[in-house]
Amino acid sequence: MTTQNHTIIVLASGLSQRLGQAKQLLHKNGEPLIGYMIKLALATQPQAIVVVIPSNNSSIEDVVAKLAAQYAAIHTVMNTAPKTGMAHSLYLGIEALRNDIDCDGLLVSRVLIMGIDQVLLDKSHLIALLTGAQDVVASRYSGLDNWSDEQDLSEKTAFHETTTNKITTCDPLSKDIVGLPLKIDYELLTQWQALLTGDKGLRHLIRGLASHQISSVNNHQLSYDIDTPSQLAHARAQRWIDG
Repeated sequence: MTTQNHTIIVLASGLSQRLGQAKQLLHKNGEPLIGYMIKLALATQPQAIVVVIPSNNSSIEDVVAKLAAQYAAIHTVMNTAPKTGMAHSLYLGIEALRNDIDCDGLLVSRVLIMGIDQVLLDKSHLIALLTGAQDVVASRYSGLDNWSDEQDLSEKTAFHETTTNKITTCDPLSKDIVGLPLKIDYELLTQWQALLTGDKGLRHLIRGLASHQISSVNNHQLSYDIDTPSQLAHARAQRWIDG
């Protein structure tokens, strides 16, 4: 199946309140994290990328603007109310797809939704999501609230090597997180837009799908996101994030 009849929404308007600094501007491989993740999204050859960012940070805006000047596929959406929550950010991204980008003209059938703080995300995982046939193909990974204090990298890496890109049906009894990044049918996403409020995002809607409509791709390295200073310190120690 081709992976190229898709668009991407990059959710990057979070205020990083627990971290105490804009995670979008952390550096990975010598460039701002938001830029690194946008380039990762570009590597899947999407028809368009909508990047939702906070309206009150000119440094973040500048990073995205420089990339948008190089790549016509990138479209920037300003979230003037980032405190409202992720669902509102996603709502704005969908609105841009519906009104600012001619998705029908692009023959878009799928949307890949991703954040910017899962620092071990890679292209192969995104391609695995896109090649899944179900209405929703989500990422599955362990929920580790304090991974910087409790988890051993070598142990998790070994687990990752045995599970990455394995597509499974979703077990409602599993304690794993089933969420972003994910691929979703474009028409289904637009149907759900009106139901997105505050921090009530896609998860409760996904739970209502029939089992044949959803699958997941295992990748426990996605457990490593950057939300707290201790997680950032550990990520820097592991050289996932520049020091």
